[in-house]
Amino acid sequence: MTQAADLPDPAERLDLDGLRALQLERLRNSLRHAYENVPFYRESFDQAGVHPDDCRSLSDLSRFPFTTKADLRANYPYGMFAVPQERIRRLHASSGTTGRPTVVGYTENDLSMWADMVARSLRAAGARPGDIAHIAYGYGLFTGGLGAHYGAERLGCTVIPASGGMTSRQVTLIQDLKPSVIMVTPSYMLTLLDEFERQGVDPRSTSLRVGVFGAEPWTQDMRREIEERFAIDAVDIYGLSEVIGPGVAQECVETKDGLHIWEDHFFPEVVDPITGEVLPEGEQGELVFTSLTKEAMPIVRYRTRDLTRLLPGTARVFRRMEKVTGRSDDMVILRGVNLFPTQIEEIVLRTPGVAPHFQLRLTTNGRMDALTVRAEARPDADAATRETAARSIVQAVKDGIGVSVAAEIVAPESLERSVGKIRRIVDLRERRD
Repeated sequence: MTQAADLPDPAERLDLDGLRALQLERLRNSLRHAYENVPFYRESFDQAGVHPDDCRSLSDLSRFPFTTKADLRANYPYGMFAVPQERIRRLHASSGTTGRPTVVGYTENDLSMWADMVARSLRAAGARPGDIAHIAYGYGLFTGGLGAHYGAERLGCTVIPASGGMTSRQVTLIQDLKPSVIMVTPSYMLTLLDEFERQGVDPRSTSLRVGVFGAEPWTQDMRREIEERFAIDAVDIYGLSEVIGPGVAQECVETKDGLHIWEDHFFPEVVDPITGEVLPEGEQGELVFTSLTKEAMPIVRYRTRDLTRLLPGTARVFRRMEKVTGRSDDMVILRGVNLFPTQIEEIVLRTPGVAPHFQLRLTTNGRMDALTVRAEARPDADAATRETAARSIVQAVKDGIGVSVAAEIVAPESLERSVGKIRRIVDLRERRD
């Protein structure tokens, strides 16, 4: 573990007993704040037969009801807010592609805490005051761009607010302005990699030293791909708008062994996705968060749908979460077998002749569901190499996951690119009544 004297943040220097005492005090206050100021929480607590005063230990949190994305949508736009409108300084929202967007509000104190958490995350990633940070997350209602921006400024970095898109211009900015840190989705980092190579520029020759990647699941194989081809340290950042945005948890560059959750502000649980039962540390399940210090929109036991497990702290006193392996709502059930896009990603990344860009296409074949893995060929892959790669992917999925799929190796740069979260699954199945 990093020596406490080396950490500038007082909360990171707490011992375990001090952290747990701080969490309990803040948890009780947050539950009371939610109950007294958000009608939804008053009603849900009352229906469950619990009151904030019933929380006398951290384990008592399991007696309180969950909050889901459906609850947030049902209270759209401002029903989950716990402070008057005149105290709200900023609004963010989800994309709303699968229904009503979820709207999140921030007070001045919330924004300051958020900037602190992203600054803490960047320092854990290896960034330092004076670094130049290239922010290629999208700016706007999505929390990624502005969250990263204000956190980098809070740390003392010079910020390049590049946002997403205009990939060739991004490459030029990186070459000319010489940032040492980049914050972006891992899938878009691979798109930048393609553009560097298209322009004949060696990605390893840039000034970049640290890449902080989040907003979508990514694998250890993708980390190796990025680190080797860019000659940087690639670390994971985690967050979601309903909890605060990026900066809920961060992987430390010295260990790269999972993300330390900033538990002085966000209390984690892992539950069984089916029963909702709290699982012991080390068991995989669905990640649940309760905010401890948020003012505008406290969140109680929010079900993230992200699948992970909790582990003891290493580089910090705070517990770690394992890299997210997928989402319970992204799981594909194909002929009775559970399959996640990250499992296919691992196979694609280790297949010779194939680029790290793929998509899963679900169709109906008679009365059966079928899946085709569509992966891009590398520019130098000939027809024979492509045929071999397709056979290798089919066999690896059959051997490793236990289900039969088809594979199609398509031309380089022919699959949909994304400046944000990549669309991994295209569901073309017929709807059955």
